[in-house]
Amino acid sequence: MSTLLDYQPTADLLDHKIILVTGAGDGLGRAAAKAFAQHGATVILLGRTISKLEQVYDEIEQAGWPQAAIYPMNLEGASSQDYDELASRLTEAFGHLDGLLHNAAFLGALTPIAQYDVALWQRVMQINLNAPFLLTRACLPLLRQAAQASVLFTSCAVAQQPKAYWGAYAVSKAGQDTLMGILAKELEANTHIRVNSFDPGPVRTFLRSRAYPGEEPARLPAPDTLMPAYLYLMGADSQTRQGQRLHPHSPIASAD
Repeated sequence: MSTLLDYQPTADLLDHKIILVTGAGDGLGRAAAKAFAQHGATVILLGRTISKLEQVYDEIEQAGWPQAAIYPMNLEGASSQDYDELASRLTEAFGHLDGLLHNAAFLGALTPIAQYDVALWQRVMQINLNAPFLLTRACLPLLRQAAQASVLFTSCAVAQQPKAYWGAYAVSKAGQDTLMGILAKELEANTHIRVNSFDPGPVRTFLRSRAYPGEEPARLPAPDTLMPAYLYLMGADSQTRQGQRLHPHSPIASAD
């Protein structure tokens, strides 16, 4: 049976789509933003480091894909008003939103709960859980304006299978999976918004290197190799998926 990694997107899969990607300056976010643009989407690059966002913007422009937009935002310090302002600007510029990829994440520290720094715990929760809630909440009116919209959260194995010392990161990701499930239930009956999460598994990213500093990066798959899955989950071919926690080797159901 074909898996998400076997998916073969059409060149125009995301033509005229507007997709917001958090953490778009590096790793999976960068790869996804470029893949979405390559297949026709106008991508809104959201992240903290402007220089990284500008580099992705330039690469998209040089490739001749639809012009991207940059929206600098520090998820740790952003307030609910900041997210409302973002939604207002997107409404003025685009009128709707076809996709939202929650990719930005902060590892924090791998340490026992008894020794976990309280301020660090709160930082992890703010970036990994509170920010996706606030951003999704602010963007729901825009997503409702699309004919079909996809909200995709980024999950991980420790969200479902807790490991010692993973602390705030694992808790925040478990909370994010629960948030995904609640949203999916709330939106499946009366909207065209689908909500799912995707666990990319071990990937050659900065966060992975922080979590496993002794690991040989060359042995891990590069972010680009996962893009068939991201394109499938953001495009119309996944419109029957709702409330699912998927991974690269999840099957592409025949009903799709």
